Amino acid sequence: MSDCGCHIEVTNREQRSVLIALLAINGLMFVVEIVLGILSESTALIADSMDMLADAAVYGVGLYAVGRSVATKIRVAQLSGILEITLGVVVLIDILRRFIWGSEPQSMFMMAVGLAALVANLVCLKLISKHRDGEVHMRASWIFSKNDVIANLGVILAGVLVYMLDSRLPDLIIGVLVSLVVIRGGLFIIKDAKNEARADLATKPVPIS
Repeated sequence: MSDCGCHIEVTNREQRSVLIALLAINGLMFVVEIVLGILSESTALIADSMDMLADAAVYGVGLYAVGRSVATKIRVAQLSGILEITLGVVVLIDILRRFIWGSEPQSMFMMAVGLAALVANLVCLKLISKHRDGEVHMRASWIFSKNDVIANLGVILAGVLVYMLDSRLPDLIIGVLVSLVVIRGGLFIIKDAKNEARADLATKPVPIS
């Protein structure tokens, strides 16, 4: 019975259930954060919402990779990294626009939504934690969830500083930092996927000519 593939099936089932839950949570929080981020004119919230969108996309492509070949999982991880970097750059451009044209972030909105997003992402982190040392597409999901928690703490801090200092600068500065965290996570995932590809190549037998 050791070759029945039961363990693989259980693992695939676990990965699917975790990724579906993460996709649902991040998709919902993206909608909430992007709407309230626009209403509150908070670059930190908008940056965090884009991070949520990137993560939802990552979990979606990760779901596609479950049960497929190692090569597919590596490609999915690389695509995930590219998505993260792209959205991070898009948010940086929007922050620059707001810096030039002005904004009036609402601190209470920022703190309340940031706290709700933090709770959601702590749940995500708990769900994915058991897979943090697993296959490359699941490691990518772990890194994104961990970065989300850091970003949420940044949004809450930005809200506190906007309130205390009566200035929009903390929102802009932390929005930039959140975007850089997103971009850094994307770069790390691409690097990890490349290392996985090299390791996979090294385990393949060399054809005899």
